[in-house]
Amino acid sequence: MEGKPRPEASPEQALAAMDRLIALSLTGQQDIAQRLGLGVTDLTCLGHVLGAGAEPITAGELAERANLTTGAVTGVVNRLEKAGYARRQADPADRRRVRVVADETAAGRLYEVYGPFYLRLNELFADYTPDEVAVLADWFTRAAGLMRTRQEELRRPADG
Repeated sequence: MEGKPRPEASPEQALAAMDRLIALSLTGQQDIAQRLGLGVTDLTCLGHVLGAGAEPITAGELAERANLTTGAVTGVVNRLEKAGYARRQADPADRRRVRVVADETAAGRLYEVYGPFYLRLNELFADYTPDEVAVLADWFTRAAGLMRTRQEELRRPADG
């Protein structure tokens, strides 16, 4: 399968397009969080909880992934519980440790909001060849790694 002709783009144009996508994503997350009755940080944390899958995440792991203090995570988990998205569960191996488990309805409730957009994204991917999708996936994966590295650099105390 041969790909469709694509417009030429310089790295600068690609970065500008990425910046526009990131800006839209940030405001979109605010809209989605509001629709779900959550704050953006709570929505981000819920994403980490759901992403943990069958192995529930500990509150400490959640704090680390979201770059929050353990005290802030306590507030996040309280709000997620109150909204019916997650619950605390004692760790069977260590009763002092708390795991955060998604409510059975949480993924479905998020899909109601995210689903239409993801369907549109899948239609967009269908416009690309498998080789082109592989390049996109590789680029996103590698760019995420660069972003993680930069975040770690920014979170270190500044010298001086």
